[in-house]
This record gives sequence, structure tokens and C-alpha cells, in this order.
Amino acid sequence: MVAALLQLSLVLLALSITGCMYRLLKGPSASDRIAALDTIGILLLSMIAVLGMLLHTTVYFDIILVIGIVSFIGTVALARYIERGMVMEDE
Repeated sequence: MVAALLQLSLVLLALSITGCMYRLLKGPSASDRIAALDTIGILLLSMIAVLGMLLHTTVYFDIILVIGIVSFIGTVALARYIERGMVMEDE
């Protein structure tokens, strides 16, 4: 029963990623695309966590941590680029 629910959640997360991919490609503004990209990162983390529960292993926790950090840094860098036109300031 639990395995079936985990598989269903993987399918629903994949469908959510598909919807976010549409917004990423057709987004009217850059901020919409950044939000979609950040949401895809969170959904990917969720899929890896569900996969780890489905396979009864804790090996994927390190992967989840690395993807979460990279996703956060990428989102902040893109937001700064949109706001200021540069990621890092030259002083």
C-alpha cells in the first residue's frame, strides 16, 4: 500500500515538473522563469526523497543536500542579476 502511494506521488511530482517546464519555456517575464526553475529544483528534491523512501535507503540524502544548496545559490544569483544587471559587484 505504501509503495503504491509512493509511486503515485512520483507520478504526480513528474506531472508537476512538466507544468513548471511549460512555465519555464513560455513565461512572460524573467521572474516567472526563475520561480519556475526554483520550483523544479524543489520538486526534484522531493522526487529524490520519495525515491529514497521507496528503495528504503538513506544514500540519497547527500544528493538532496547538494542539489538544494546549488538550487538556492542559482536562484539568488539569477535574482541579483535581474535586479542589478550583475551577480557580483566590482569595487
